[in-house]
Amino acid sequence: MQSGEETSAAARTRGHELSATGVTVAYDGVDVVHDASVTLRPGEVTVLVGPNGSGKSTLLRTIARLQRPRTATLAIDGTDGLALTSREFSRHVALLTQGRPTPSGLTVRDVVEFGRYPYRGRWGRADPDGRAAVDRALAMTGVAELAERGAEHLSGGQLQRVWLASCLAQETGVLLLDEPTTYLDLRYQIELLDLVRDLADDHRIAVGAVLHDLDQAAALADRIVLLHEGRIVADGLPEDVLTAQRLTDTYGIRIEVGTDPLTGRLRTRAIGRHHSRSERLSTPS
Repeated sequence: MQSGEETSAAARTRGHELSATGVTVAYDGVDVVHDASVTLRPGEVTVLVGPNGSGKSTLLRTIARLQRPRTATLAIDGTDGLALTSREFSRHVALLTQGRPTPSGLTVRDVVEFGRYPYRGRWGRADPDGRAAVDRALAMTGVAELAERGAEHLSGGQLQRVWLASCLAQETGVLLLDEPTTYLDLRYQIELLDLVRDLADDHRIAVGAVLHDLDQAAALADRIVLLHEGRIVADGLPEDVLTAQRLTDTYGIRIEVGTDPLTGRLRTRAIGRHHSRSERLSTPS
């Protein structure tokens, strides 16, 4: 993945503020997200964290209008987001979901061009800015050299970057990412998170992401939203939300929180039975 001039050329959109208030979502009549409220602001990265089943992906999908809420108010720069047509909404908000399919019979460029659908209109109307937008997205995600390769021949990590490129080609002011580092090796995890940070810092994009890795969340986020059993239990700066006691209570396992002496960043450590045993054995009497 690349930044610098390619990244600078990419963002012709401005960030939008996306606020979701009073979000309650039910499956089979049972509430799984309870009265949650989140605001994504231009130039900020907000990361949703929490144990499996805490409702973070459901909340993100509801904000993206892929999940119908039982109750919710959604606003984009003060405008009713639920009143927009699907095409209008897609010009403001892009979502990278988990588990996107492997396209068959399509090139990488074809897949990235999916991101331009909000601009084509009916009957395949011309999209004069589309080619340049797709080229920028391919370059930013480091898959430009794969542009003419069949998508079905890609690795899981390569395909994840191609789907991200499709979202970037959409050129929206809000970018939602549901576990975006899935399938990526360490290098591409870090490069993707760096790119997300650039989009917020340099181009004022409002970013909302779901991450499992608490250390990655702390390094990336301006704000962290911690969920447990469908409820928001904390929302604020990483150092205020990711405390040892709160994480231990939320995840049901002892979690220590400290500061990396080299980077100054917050670090977490989950302590299992074997960690505890090793510590007891190595502690001087």
